[in-house]
Amino acid sequence: MLKGRSLIEPGNFSLEETESLFSLAEKIEDDEQYLRESCRGKLLATLFFEPSTRTRLSFEAAMLRLGGSYLGFAEPGSSSAAKGESLADTIRTVSCYADAIVMRNPKEGAALLASRYSTVPVINAGDGGHHHPTQTLTDLLTIKRLRGEIKNLTVGFCGDLKFGRTVHSLAKTLARYENIRLIFISPEELVIPEYITRQLQKQKVPFTETRNLEEAMPRLDVLYMTRVQRERFFNEEDYIRLKDIYVLNGEKMATGKNNLIVLHPLPRVNEIAVEVDNDPRAAYFKQAKYGMYVRMALLASILGVI
Repeated sequence: MLKGRSLIEPGNFSLEETESLFSLAEKIEDDEQYLRESCRGKLLATLFFEPSTRTRLSFEAAMLRLGGSYLGFAEPGSSSAAKGESLADTIRTVSCYADAIVMRNPKEGAALLASRYSTVPVINAGDGGHHHPTQTLTDLLTIKRLRGEIKNLTVGFCGDLKFGRTVHSLAKTLARYENIRLIFISPEELVIPEYITRQLQKQKVPFTETRNLEEAMPRLDVLYMTRVQRERFFNEEDYIRLKDIYVLNGEKMATGKNNLIVLHPLPRVNEIAVEVDNDPRAAYFKQAKYGMYVRMALLASILGVI
């Protein structure tokens, strides 16, 4: 069903297609021998023009666990981009060698551009502050596995909501599910972009904006924490002033529901105290592992091996 398809933003897949990926990821989690060697002979190109740990390594681990191989680079200085080669030419070249491309790029719209020049499927691993669709798949699978379903939830997003591509992708996708309520928690300088709130209004998804994490905590079923991203700031003073504005600690966790789920796309800096890691409601490291399973399901599907 997804064979040969690119994934640029979460809306590229229907809810039914997304649920089929989750079902496949769950089979892989339950039986790690399932689909082993299914991608033997297949080659994945991982093109990371921005730093990454979880996304890059989980894609590479996913491909290896499926029996395939990968090639690529982890920073643009090791590619011909450092010599001034255009993205279009890079993609034209790499698609001669690989069966699919995973790309992260600091420029918004780069993944869409790449898909127009590629002869193989392109998977967006993050384009500036725009989209991060495979993180959204990871987030949703985590919620589904821990809550049993994705509906009837109040979800809070806290931190950098202006530049947070994981927030943008997840908020837009949650709007497609039944009885979802969103709470956006951020300083005035980092509020959720208007294009997101306009879409939520159009879809009649209830949401509120607040500056106060403590006020929101008792109402949340899911808390999605994010770091303030130093790399998105032009002014170091603004970053320093805002970077520790929200810190989730044991005292704040005590006001949350017993079945609260705390998620974070990682990396974490100071926004979640280490003491929270021991709370059974902290799910961000489980979330990282679910990311590998859902990326295995995605690769197997778009490469057409199932």
